[in-house]
Amino acid sequence: MTRYMLSVHTVTGDIREPMSAEDMREFSERIGTLESEMKKAGAWVFSARMREPDAAAVVRVSDGDVLKTDGPFAESKEHIGGFYIIEAEDTNTALAWAAKVTVVVGAPIEVWPFADFRDA
Repeated sequence: MTRYMLSVHTVTGDIREPMSAEDMREFSERIGTLESEMKKAGAWVFSARMREPDAAAVVRVSDGDVLKTDGPFAESKEHIGGFYIIEAEDTNTALAWAAKVTVVVGAPIEVWPFADFRDA
């Protein structure tokens, strides 16, 4: 099995209509159903929603000093809004899960295989 990250992309400043309480309940239910399906199939490892980009920080070494700067590493309107870590037999299976995620969350999903992952 290979592990993949399915990253959910959002756009800063992309204004969506606020969800009603009922819409939010239905959305949460759809996510719960999808995650239950992933767990039942043995694909789900972990998932999380990210905070807004202004909550991010970058730590780096420059001339031997450790520096911290605010914000994400890449200056962009697009950012990762959340992610799933899944296990899949192959890329086509990971892409099929990504297709289900994009339908539920309504955002683009990027599929990245982990490099040289080995079960411990």
